[in-house]
Amino acid sequence: MKNYVIQKGDTFSSLARQFKLKNEGTLKTFHNLHCSEEDVMQEPVPGKKILIPEDPQLMTEETESQNMDSPSDQEERNSSDSTIQNEESTEQGQNDDKASDKTKDKEENKDKQESSGSSGPHDGKYFIVQKGTVQCNQGFKFPKFKVTSQKKHYWNNAEGQADYLAVTEEDLQFDPPAQPFGQCKLKPTSGGYLPCAYAAAGKWQKSYEKVKIAGKSCLTEISELMCTTGGKITILKHGQQSEVGKNQAANANTQEQQVYNPVVDFGEFKEDIKESNELYYS
Repeated sequence: MKNYVIQKGDTFSSLARQFKLKNEGTLKTFHNLHCSEEDVMQEPVPGKKILIPEDPQLMTEETESQNMDSPSDQEERNSSDSTIQNEESTEQGQNDDKASDKTKDKEENKDKQESSGSSGPHDGKYFIVQKGTVQCNQGFKFPKFKVTSQKKHYWNNAEGQADYLAVTEEDLQFDPPAQPFGQCKLKPTSGGYLPCAYAAAGKWQKSYEKVKIAGKSCLTEISELMCTTGGKITILKHGQQSEVGKNQAANANTQEQQVYNPVVDFGEFKEDIKESNELYYS
């Protein structure tokens, strides 16, 4: 994160645009979560410092695209991260066969399409997994999901780790379960805000109806959920994680990677990959 001294006329909205963040709520919530208690702000105060996030997942797609690797690396990364396409995905059916239960399902999607004849609000957005985080426009904390709607389907994870369970429209529980968003701005008192009393007002809205798991629509980065208290809950981080492919490792700068990973002999690692590829194609 970085600091910025608020100028006269600055608003959360203008600052979010200036630093290419997804929305003003992201900036406000991030600052209030990481600052000291006396620096919590409901509106920007000229002369005070505000904390600016630098996490690519909190920035606009335009900013993310500026930080992308070479075209070959981008193609490799897109093949590993599950993204949504304009074409209809086939609806997944449940498989009761025990052998397939042991082999965890991994959802596969085509690469992102930068241009298309017909576009929708979910195009280019990521599916949400259990380790993804959410934010409430009336809260101060960012809980993770607790998937209860299904236990078989995962996004972008061949090992079937629980963190990557696919989240559906019926997953309304969070971790931690009690007061998941900390305090509630809709309940001010002379002694501060009262604790969050989260209660979902129905299912998630703006789910991706073209992709379903056991008849339940999957969530993407634009999905929303209302709380009966009055808060609006949105996705903060999708939770997916890029997996480094062999081509990326083979083309990486050995000296640079040795600085990042001093414990690993990256030169030897690249040779192992090269030998495995030769054996595979021989």
